[in-house]
Amino acid sequence: VAPPQAMEVRVKILFTSLCHTDVYFWEAKGQTPMFPRIFGHEAGGIVESVGEGVTELAPGDHVLPVFTGECKECPHCKSAESNMCDLLRINTDRGVMIGDGKSRFSIDGKPIYHFVGTSTFSEYTVMHVGCVAKINPEAPLDKVCVLSCGISTGLGASINVAKPPKGSTVAIFGLGAVGLAAAEGARIAGASRIIGVDLNASRFEEARKFGCTEFVNPKDHTKPVQQVLAEMTNGGVDRSVECTGNVNAMIQAFECVHDGWGVAVLVGVPHKDAEFKTHPMNFLNERTLKGTFFGNFKPRTDLPNVVEMYMRKELEVEKFITHSVPFSEINKAFDLMAKGEGIRCIIRMEN
Repeated sequence: VAPPQAMEVRVKILFTSLCHTDVYFWEAKGQTPMFPRIFGHEAGGIVESVGEGVTELAPGDHVLPVFTGECKECPHCKSAESNMCDLLRINTDRGVMIGDGKSRFSIDGKPIYHFVGTSTFSEYTVMHVGCVAKINPEAPLDKVCVLSCGISTGLGASINVAKPPKGSTVAIFGLGAVGLAAAEGARIAGASRIIGVDLNASRFEEARKFGCTEFVNPKDHTKPVQQVLAEMTNGGVDRSVECTGNVNAMIQAFECVHDGWGVAVLVGVPHKDAEFKTHPMNFLNERTLKGTFFGNFKPRTDLPNVVEMYMRKELEVEKFITHSVPFSEINKAFDLMAKGEGIRCIIRMEN
């Protein structure tokens, strides 16, 4: 692992976890398969060295790598409303560093490619400084590492974008890690009813720990889910958060919100050719549809505050972590995810 160049840092990864995105690209379902490549993007570590021009990070700092960045200079970074940095937003096709177009990983002189600028399935990795969030050194990295991707995405979709008022009703579509984090966000915001919607009923009991109060399995109903939810909630839910990426679920999530004030938020990433169809009257009747990327959190500015939510015990992270394996057994983490077992598996770099 080569030294960091200008505006880069080399990080010693202590804990990483497996997210569906890693599996998706490992299976070569992503846009441009690249090989060989080091996956991994949800992690926690310590800065080992810094390249030229890096002033806000120093060796020894505790950090979370992030698959998207914040340069702090572009119009998106300067906008209070966006986190979609022009320079460093997620790029799944790029396997090299942005500065010189080269990889920092090699074996026998041949390059190994990077993944979403993080490549955390490695004891050391090199990242652009804008993709590294400096956090409270007191925070346990084996817990808060899961905040660098999926958990923050779901949490932010609820608290930053859907913003359910106290006492409101929220529907969560998809009860995987991101959906459970969205439910947790709705719970933190003070929603009184949180309805989990999932085709897998075995997820329902676990979801109660994250604030879900009731459940709908579309397979149990002959009516469309949006109609079932409207009947349960006297006309529709106040907020919905869609975390599956399935276009039908997206339509259901939008059409199930109450007219006049309902807000639906899309989080799940659809198939590249997918299209969304709904009647324009759904908008004219004052329903709002929003999308979100990484829960609208700016990585460097906002992630340290999410870690502080955990430190203040406002956000529970432990319940998302269901398994732990040493790095030598990383394939077990892939097996667990393939079987749909657990929520997050922590991979310990040092046994």
